Amino acid sequence: MIKFTAIFILIFALYLSLETIPSFADVTESQKPEVEHLLEFVESSNCLFERNGSQHDGKEAAKHIKRKYKHFRDQITTTEEFIEFSGTKSTISGKNYLIYCGNNEPIESSVWLLEELTLFRNQS
Repeated sequence: MIKFTAIFILIFALYLSLETIPSFADVTESQKPEVEHLLEFVESSNCLFERNGSQHDGKEAAKHIKRKYKHFRDQITTTEEFIEFSGTKSTISGKNYLIYCGNNEPIESSVWLLEELTLFRNQS
């Protein structure tokens, strides 16, 4: 039992150390304002976000997207990849996230975020 505990502690310590390794990829400096804008857009939205059948407000959705962004940061090099990896669908179920705004029909979050990205780029 002591040997098992020691191995568990060693594996857990290794896991924690891997969590602190800096990322080697991320969006370019010129695209970071786009990602920041999208996160603020989600957080301040009055729309509801559906993930795996549960609806969440903008603050909860932004928090979830930030966690996914942190997790996938090494694979993300563009704002479009940020949307794809962090704000499009469930990693576990594969179900697309849906956005419910007012009385409008729900739309996939990828469409909603890409539309906002286009508006942001056109204003810049």
